[in-house]
Amino acid sequence: MAQHRSAEKQARQSLQHRERNRHYTSLVKTAVKRVRQLKEKDKAETALRRAVKVLDQLAGRGVIHRNKAANQKSQLTKFVASLK
Repeated sequence: MAQHRSAEKQARQSLQHRERNRHYTSLVKTAVKRVRQLKEKDKAETALRRAVKVLDQLAGRGVIHRNKAANQKSQLTKFVASLK
């Protein structure tokens, strides 16, 4: 257990941040999955815009690294471009 008041506070904050980050990472996974499962280009493009928005928001908040967000956006864009 924490020995100091500041350590107790940090432990509480860590739990809150963990819950928030789990929610956000779930949003990313869902958005990416929605893009990947689509086979029609026009629908995939709209889902891609939503996924890019979510990735940019989370990279800005520091939930995921900005390079990871860039790599995922690149891969999803290549996937959508390959659709007919």
